[in-house]
Amino acid sequence: MTRDARFVTFEGIDGAGKSSHVEWFAERVRERGHRVTVTREPGGTELAEAIRDWVLNRPMSMRVEALLVFAARQDHLDRLIRPALADGTWVVCDRFTDSTVAYQGGGRGMPLEDIALLERWVHPDLQPDRTYLFDLDPETAARRRQAVREADRFESEAVAFFQRVRDAYLARAAEAPARFVRLDGLLPIEAIRTRLVADLSSSTNF
Repeated sequence: MTRDARFVTFEGIDGAGKSSHVEWFAERVRERGHRVTVTREPGGTELAEAIRDWVLNRPMSMRVEALLVFAARQDHLDRLIRPALADGTWVVCDRFTDSTVAYQGGGRGMPLEDIALLERWVHPDLQPDRTYLFDLDPETAARRRQAVREADRFESEAVAFFQRVRDAYLARAAEAPARFVRLDGLLPIEAIRTRLVADLSSSTNF
């Protein structure tokens, strides 16, 4: 990674509002003179996008789910994320391994040590420089999801599942307070964007 490159991720339970800000944030980075690649997980490459469709829409065990997510992540890292960072390009990604810890670990109940092993295998030397965690109570998030789109196999899960996911996100954030910035998903869009800009202005610190 070059000195100017940054790896920024957006996280949160489905319906927390994170995806509404990804492209907007990337534009603010471009205004500061940086090249930016916007991507997502699972996805970001042809192979990873195919895996995304399987993961979101086909029934499978939690271990198959986690292995597929990390397979997609490996291809994403090899073909897009690492080359962009090496070239000095910022990468802004909608979800990364924190999602696996939260969804497959917290939500599905996969042992966290197993996820940590896969994490060390796939990207032992790379973590995001900054992670924006959009935090929202599961009931409100469920109402938002129902209002805007047809549910995939994750979004169809019960509120209790998303409470476990949220708890796992908050625990993960507590383990890495210098990397995570928690954003209240109940705040108006402009208030969230004001905070994002303020944090971006101090980006030399992350």
